Parts: sequence; structure tokens; C-alpha cells
Amino acid sequence: MRATRQPRWKDVALRLAEGIPVERLHPAVRAWVAGRTRSARGAWAVACSGGADSVALLLLMWAHWPERRKKLLVVHFDHRVRGVASARDERFCRSLAGELGCRYRAGRWKGARKEAGEAELRTVRHAFFKTELERAGGLALWLGHQADDVAETMFMRMARGSGAGGLAVPRPVQRLEGGWVRVRPLLGIGKAELRERLEEAGGLWREDESNLEGRYFRNRIRTEVVPAWRRATSDRNALAGACLSRELLQEDDEALEAWLDELRPLGRGARLDLGVLGGRPRALWRRAIHRWLKASGYRGDLSKRGFEHLLDAAVLGKPTRQSMGSEGFAVIDGRLLRYSKNLGRRTQK
Repeated sequence: MRATRQPRWKDVALRLAEGIPVERLHPAVRAWVAGRTRSARGAWAVACSGGADSVALLLLMWAHWPERRKKLLVVHFDHRVRGVASARDERFCRSLAGELGCRYRAGRWKGARKEAGEAELRTVRHAFFKTELERAGGLALWLGHQADDVAETMFMRMARGSGAGGLAVPRPVQRLEGGWVRVRPLLGIGKAELRERLEEAGGLWREDESNLEGRYFRNRIRTEVVPAWRRATSDRNALAGACLSRELLQEDDEALEAWLDELRPLGRGARLDLGVLGGRPRALWRRAIHRWLKASGYRGDLSKRGFEHLLDAAVLGKPTRQSMGSEGFAVIDGRLLRYSKNLGRRTQK
């Protein structure tokens, strides 16, 4: 429903919480909230674009955790790619936060360009969110991703050949370096239900017309692929199936990561012990080499073909000196995989 007037938002929040009780929120998020981690105990920030998903999220947080209301920080970012509509979104979010008695921070992208891609928009947006959350003394950013986003992301990731880790996103509790956490409690609820419940409660929201444009990959998946997929699976709940697949993939991903932790193949000086991995599933080798790349000091972008070639050589234990671009080489010597920097290039510099 397009926002045209200002409702009594506190009443809307309480009615919405009746329609979507706390038990409907993702169990991993509820467990995280009940924990004693620094991120859960500190200030919470909720990203609010003005759309139905983020408005519903903010209202549910306000209603279900009344003891946290004074610490809630609403953050909004204007990418400045939609002109007057973007400014109206910001005013709507500011008014909503004010009615709820929440702190509010808004940012605007000074380097805005209409041709900016999805990844760049997300990067600048999250950089602003992180800055404001640091100022508030918190580590937890709440996001309004829901079941439709799970399906869309899965189709997008399949198109680029992601494994279990890539397909298991977005995660309900995403732990990042430095203790940062992104929290997504609505992953088990579809967009249609969120809008229906929000409208029944008397709430309003802003519509982003650019979501219907075919310029961005996600929009094409959202408007063309997902509707066709749901029509083809009309005899079953396709969104629930996608959400279950995401959960199962996350379980498999975490199990493989835990197994690799137990093997501890990565030693001093970012040397990978190939002998420890001998006879193990290829999936463990793949993850081990990804970890080695991150720890090695290599800052290039190894192609998929180059990665597969290195993986094959490692599994076979084949002596190798593979170029990793102008910066150095991946060297397999006996049972070890190590990174050798190009000293000649350093001398030239």
C-alpha cells in the first residue's frame, strides 16, 4: 500500500505483532537474542528503506522487544538514483522512527550515479550502516529479507555456480569479522503475507517503482523467473521449499566447515598440509584451498579455471608451480601448498 497518510504507528505495531507473533520469527534469531553475546546485548540498528518488508521488521522489533525500544536505531540510506521519490522515502522513514520514539540516522550518497550497479549500491549502503552502528556502540544490523528474497538469491547464485555456502544465503544470523552480525528474522515469511498482515494492521509503506525495472539482475529474477517458477509449482509451496533447502544447505556448509576445523590443514606461514586432506571428500579440499588463498597474502582474483586447475593438482599431489598473476605463484612441493611472491616484480617496483 502506497504511503499517503500517517497512521498511529504504535497501535499498528501491536496489531501486527498479533498477526505475526514472535514464534513466527526465525528460531536462530530468537536464540541469538536470548544469548549473552556482545552483539546481542548492544545497540540494535534496523535498516529501513520505507518498503513493506523493512517497515514490518521495524514494527515487529518495537512490539516484540519493548525493553529494547530505547536502544533501537533506525538507519536509512538514500542512493539518490530515484530523484524526488527517494527524498519522500526518507521523510516517511524519519516520521515512522519519530512516531515510535526511535533514534534515526539518514545518509545520502554523494557519489550517486544512475548507472551504478547492485553491488556498488549495496557496498555504499552497508558502509553507512556500519558507521552509524559504530557510533551507537552496537554490532547488530537487522535486515528485512524474507522468503521471496531466499528464492531470488538462490536463483542468482545458481547462475554463477555457487556451492552450499553460497546457496545458503541470506542467513538468519550472519556473523562477520570483528563481531559484526546481520540479523534476518523474516526469512520464513513471504512478501505477500507480510504486506497482507501490515495492511490488516493499518500500516502503510513506500513503493520503489525501480524494483519493477529489468535493469538489475535481481529485478529480472524477481519479476520474470520467480513468478514462472511458482506457477509451475502451483501444487506445492515453492517458497517454503526454497527456505527449507536454504536451511539444509547451511547445515551441510557448517558441518563441512567444522570438519575442516578439526583437520587443521593450514599451518604456519599459510602452508597447506595436503597430507592431512588425503582421502577426504573433494569438498574439503576445495574449502581448504579457499582458506589458504585468504591466508596466503594473495590479493588477486583467481579465475574459476585457475582454481580448478590448482585444486586438481593438489588432490593428485602433483608438483606444481602455477602462476597467480604478476604477484606470485602457487607452489606444490611434496605434501605442502605454499604461496611464493614474485620477488622480481618487487625489485622492479
